[in-house]
Amino acid sequence: MLDQALKNKIAKIKIQTRRIMNNTLSGDYLSAFKGSGLEFEQIRDYQIGDDIRSIDWNSSAKMNKMMVKQFVEERDRTVILAIDTSASTLFSSEQELCKDTIAQLAATLAFVASDNKDKVGVLFFSDTIEKWIAPSKGNVHLGAIIESIFTMQPKYKGTNIAHALRFLVNLKKKNAVVFVISDWVDQIADYSHLLHITNCRYDLVGVRITDKTLSALPDIGLVEIVDPEQKVNGIIATNRQDINIFLQARLIEQKKIFEKYNIDLLDLIVGQSFIKPLINFFHRRIRRQI
Repeated sequence: MLDQALKNKIAKIKIQTRRIMNNTLSGDYLSAFKGSGLEFEQIRDYQIGDDIRSIDWNSSAKMNKMMVKQFVEERDRTVILAIDTSASTLFSSEQELCKDTIAQLAATLAFVASDNKDKVGVLFFSDTIEKWIAPSKGNVHLGAIIESIFTMQPKYKGTNIAHALRFLVNLKKKNAVVFVISDWVDQIADYSHLLHITNCRYDLVGVRITDKTLSALPDIGLVEIVDPEQKVNGIIATNRQDINIFLQARLIEQKKIFEKYNIDLLDLIVGQSFIKPLINFFHRRIRRQI
């Protein structure tokens, strides 16, 4: 059950999303994620400028005039949100956890997709499949998704992105857009090939949620650290340059694997509004399609 504070947070996100959609986000979303196919609509009279390849010769012979087949963009689209629930998402140098940013973004995307009459499904994963909500439409279904996004309590702590990607590939959903929302802290070699396969099957978007300290640690002396997934702790000197070099190299390596397979990557930072970066991301996709 949702407590009142969580209900208020969800209501705020919904109002904010509605306001933005009325202005720009809904149209940008539709333009950025077009249907992958064409659906037959009708046979009509040939008009000057029509592609001769659309002429229906059988109908033309029967009607004794030129007739063409008219198609419209297929709109029966599915949106799948693959959400990382591993223990590393509990990290943050801000008041807001990485987990909170992921939940708010996922809820916003679910609202946008549902408002545009798309089927919405959600996969929660850690180092196993925590929960799968099959794609569907309707307010009741959307409500169940939003509640799960904000109340999900994973059983496991680790991260296995390859396992999540393998699950997605085996779904074999038609005309689907897949957002994988994660900090992507995992062994790249383990999921690289499956990332490529998933991108071949779907319109895949990687969303990387990072904390500013994951690119460079602040110089604050000795700090005790805890790995929430491996359950180990230790003490590090935050002025060690080799640590910052490692952190930056990991981010660069992650980005390169997305570039290698021509997969869109949206970078968001914990504690900062994701609305403008999300709109800018949609705009970049639109420009590429022109």
